[in-house]
Amino acid sequence: MEFTVKHFKDLTVTELYEILRTRAEIFVVEQNCVYQDLDCKDNDAIHVFSMNDEGRVTACLRVFWKDKEAGVAQIGRVVTLTHGTGLGGRLLHRGVELAKKDFGAKKIYLEAQQYASGYYAKEGFEVVSEPFLEDGIPHVQMEKVLA
Repeated sequence: MEFTVKHFKDLTVTELYEILRTRAEIFVVEQNCVYQDLDCKDNDAIHVFSMNDEGRVTACLRVFWKDKEAGVAQIGRVVTLTHGTGLGGRLLHRGVELAKKDFGAKKIYLEAQQYASGYYAKEGFEVVSEPFLEDGIPHVQMEKVLA
């Protein structure tokens, strides 16, 4: 499956709708977590996503600067509709490549749901914090230093 990479301002209305639909389906409905997904970070982000033949976004994430002067990019809102297919690993790898090559980041930061820290560790991320609650779900801060 191919990934589309677009800055927020270049997304079509349909692409944006489908990204937000997928995020709501997993983060709000499936995980039963009422939270404010629209946090104004999408506007400055590059979005990486895949779509199926029916036009559904099947996986997506966003990359944006956490601290541009320090060279720290952030990856967030990582989600896939189906699990166990390898799509999530390919998505995360593409997000890391984007932060490294296009952003020129020296480090990537993310806040992972604690249960998913092993998924991020496969891509070289390391836990750098104690667990903390975010919207009632245990999270950890993770970082990947880029060579």
